[in-house]
Amino acid sequence: MSRRVYLDHAASAPLRPEASEALAATSALLNPAGQYTSGREAGRVVEDAREQVASLLGADRAEVLFTGSGTEADNIAVQGLAFGALRTRGARRIRSSPVEHPAVGESVAWLTGGLPVPGGALFEHVVIPVDATGRPLPVTDPDPSRDALVTAMWVNNETGNVTDLPAVVGPAVAAGVPVHVDAVQAVGHVPVDFHGTGVSTLAASAHKFGGPKSVGLLLARRDAVIDTPVRGGGQERKLRSGTVNPQGAAAAAAALAAAVAEMEAEQNRLAGYQRRLLEVVHRIPGAVVHTDPSADGPGALASHVHVSFPGAEGDSLIMLLDSAGIDASTGSACSAGVNRASHVLTAMGVEVRTARGALRLTTGPATTDADVERVCALLPAVVERARAAGMAY
Repeated sequence: MSRRVYLDHAASAPLRPEASEALAATSALLNPAGQYTSGREAGRVVEDAREQVASLLGADRAEVLFTGSGTEADNIAVQGLAFGALRTRGARRIRSSPVEHPAVGESVAWLTGGLPVPGGALFEHVVIPVDATGRPLPVTDPDPSRDALVTAMWVNNETGNVTDLPAVVGPAVAAGVPVHVDAVQAVGHVPVDFHGTGVSTLAASAHKFGGPKSVGLLLARRDAVIDTPVRGGGQERKLRSGTVNPQGAAAAAAALAAAVAEMEAEQNRLAGYQRRLLEVVHRIPGAVVHTDPSADGPGALASHVHVSFPGAEGDSLIMLLDSAGIDASTGSACSAGVNRASHVLTAMGVEVRTARGALRLTTGPATTDADVERVCALLPAVVERARAAGMAY
């Protein structure tokens, strides 16, 4: 039996050898807050990891916080910045795009409609429009007296399309409005200079760049006013209480260092796979490509190919690929076993019938030439069979 082909790196990348080695080397560490020899040793490992992450991402050591996931980092930032702005400035407006990951989108929805506050929602939601590629458009009229928060994702997790951050959030940064960036798909794949962006907070997730799962990163400026929703013992600048995971911190830093070191070469390698996959996709009748790697603008991650095949169900596509030994995803939400159109694609103006036929193929360090050729050889027949099976309803 031939080995399985893994093309779902955007969901979770395989653990890098450097991360595995870091986990093994720190496996005996216990409480990093302990005021004894073993505790001080664990604490040094955490602080060394913090320093390394800071140097790789253009931040100060004190601005690097370890969380339990990218989702948690997004929640702390979005809710914390919003409540901080409400308390200090009375600002109640939150701006976000309709293509945000649920970690941001659901947090915004809860703040702007889900809180049981007498008299209506505590915050007002203003939608940042997106263009046909799903990229957020610039926020041109930031108002510090009204805007509690502007949030925009750096790289879309479904399409891989990169946001022009300076254009989109630059005016808000210049006006002094708090800005959060969901950089979960960006960190380890594009150069990041936290100080250079000027934003208040930035979230990342270790397992997206080959680190361990359940380790997130939150970069938070020293002067950011964050009324965190996480209460407890006051670890991580009192923003993310809970015992810090020294093994996870060390492994995340090691994985990030490896990812940054090979970033340019790896993106060039994956760009070749992207071109090969798109060549095959474009030969399939009716295919609609959502990933926009064009050079006229910020482009897209070389790892992503997101495409729809109208007349086919996304679930059928991934099941047929699965039976052929290929791991892929639809990029759309599934609720109670029912395939639903992606909120990203519908926000881009893609028809629901087309959006339901979405397939996301994402490559990474584990991908080989043989893997890509195997997928290219199988894909046209898989689409044909999925279309023959028809739509669910």
